[in-house]
Amino acid sequence: MATLLHIDSSVFPGEASSSRSATAAFRRAWEEQHPEGTVIYRDLAADPVPHITADAWSAGYAAPSERTPEQSAAFAARVKLIEELEQADTVLIGAPMYNYSVPSTLKAWLDSVLLPGRTAGETPSAQGTPVVVVASRGGSYAPGTPREGYEFVQNYLEAVLKGTLGLDLDFIVPELTMAPRNPAMSELIPLYEASRERAFEDATTKAKELAERLAA
Repeated sequence: MATLLHIDSSVFPGEASSSRSATAAFRRAWEEQHPEGTVIYRDLAADPVPHITADAWSAGYAAPSERTPEQSAAFAARVKLIEELEQADTVLIGAPMYNYSVPSTLKAWLDSVLLPGRTAGETPSAQGTPVVVVASRGGSYAPGTPREGYEFVQNYLEAVLKGTLGLDLDFIVPELTMAPRNPAMSELIPLYEASRERAFEDATTKAKELAERLAA
């Protein structure tokens, strides 16, 4: 059976979050194609994973017999997250932009699953797994926009997910999400609505495409 690892990190619930709304659209389409499949769901806002500690980090470089009890416990928590990544046939991540970067809870998850010699290195253990990231943002940071140089979400995630973990990465980017809430952006509402609709369409289409790839 196919397994989807679905991760949300927005602090806003349900439809109040553009990233959650788009990941939900992807998941619905994926589950329609895989009614017998498994979904591993992590809501990093509601149930954050621990930020990396010295024990959790150093345990990755120590032999099991040499680890302290604290290192062993911290490393076991990392291994649980790593195994979820490794068993996934598809990974779905909601990554809203907060202060030009990803939420700290998502960074904490990445710090835990990035393990040299296992998930990172010459042959990453999850190499080639498709990952779809919904990278929502309140404004626009696309090439040619005034704030192009402030885009640290896609650049960072491409380096980690694709360059280090070896995942097969695709982005869906709902932008201008603050337009309905910020009077100064009111003239951009039509562009926001178009971007939102396109994100839902892309999420549904990509889920179906990946389902067909798994079935092939």
